[in-house]
Amino acid sequence: MEVFKSKSSARTSSSSGTTISTVKVRVCWYWFLGTCDRYQHCQFLHSLPEKADLSKISFSAWKDGEEQRHQSAADHKATTVTSKRFPSIISIEKKKRKTVCKSWLNGSCARGDRCSYLHSWFYGEGFSKLSTLHGHNMGVKGITLTSSMDKLYSASRDGTLRLWDCQNGQCSRVIKLAGEISSLISEGPWIFVGLTNVVKVWNTQNDAEFSLDGPVGQVQSMVVANNMLFAGAQNGQIFAWRGSSETNNPFQPLTCLVGHSDAVTCLAVGGKRLFSGSVDNTIRVWDLDTLQCVAILKGHKDMVMSLICWDQYLLSCSEDGTIKVWATSQAGNIEVIYTHNEQHGALALCGIMDAMGKPILLCSCSDNSVRLYELPSFAESGRLFGKEEVWTIQNGPQGLFFTAEAQGLITVWKMA
Repeated sequence: MEVFKSKSSARTSSSSGTTISTVKVRVCWYWFLGTCDRYQHCQFLHSLPEKADLSKISFSAWKDGEEQRHQSAADHKATTVTSKRFPSIISIEKKKRKTVCKSWLNGSCARGDRCSYLHSWFYGEGFSKLSTLHGHNMGVKGITLTSSMDKLYSASRDGTLRLWDCQNGQCSRVIKLAGEISSLISEGPWIFVGLTNVVKVWNTQNDAEFSLDGPVGQVQSMVVANNMLFAGAQNGQIFAWRGSSETNNPFQPLTCLVGHSDAVTCLAVGGKRLFSGSVDNTIRVWDLDTLQCVAILKGHKDMVMSLICWDQYLLSCSEDGTIKVWATSQAGNIEVIYTHNEQHGALALCGIMDAMGKPILLCSCSDNSVRLYELPSFAESGRLFGKEEVWTIQNGPQGLFFTAEAQGLITVWKMA
């Protein structure tokens, strides 16, 4: 049985009959690096016994409540920078973890530069944080730019639609709606807002307003293709309207696509196909000419959260912690050609191009971060951090992109 002695017993002299090299002693790893801030309150040794057998030494860290604020010795196994205190004993690389300090986020970290966690909203090169937009007090479910690119709309679960001036970042208008907003898109002069049992439509040129009835439950996703508006509803159905020239009602009910057994969480269009992701863990493929389901893609083990079509590929992410890349095989079937595993649930995807014209995939995860991946290698090039989960990512012109958190904060970023 492994024996751990207390500070007092570990310092027992040889005259007591116990040889110190025969027991395992626990030395504070952060005292060893010169960064322990617990001093006399630390429960581990702040010294090495003179005749200690180094193979019997266990380097340990302390915990403060449930949050482990120090790294364990295992995090430093493959490291190379020599300790100043005992260069002949062990060498390690002292580097920041790729995790933001939670205490720093709350403005309460007292470790400063000595903290082993990041004191930054992001790490990586090639992009920068421009500003934050405050106003919403609940999660933002959609961000979209007007066709002129000078106005930004954001919709939140707090029941408000906000209009932001892209020049000064100020909110110029707030539209209060009855009920929780669950999706937002734009197409030309039209703004589409998904609510419960209805889609609200605004014309930004003349302020005309319309209500599209039919969906059952929350309208969680929308997309426009082939002069048709598609809205995925909570009951698993996808409602479709066709645009018309009628001034009284320019959106005529067309049909309802039935197939999913649970809420439709995301929609995407690629070529002549409509893709729908659902809480039922599947992706359905619909022909845009016939509006018939032509394939069911099974591969995710949890709800499908986001879909994007990029070139000839379909990318999907799920609460199961995976990002899947789909492509059409020679036989005409859509199959998974690559699966990227995350440590946390994947919530939203967005594709942008960096300054060199290389494709970058942004993926938000349930650990309150957004990963930036270079495609097709999936090499991580950076990471963004938030106080809460990032529910929405939207790209913009001239390298701009936007992230929105579950507590309502919108952040504006720019690729270098």
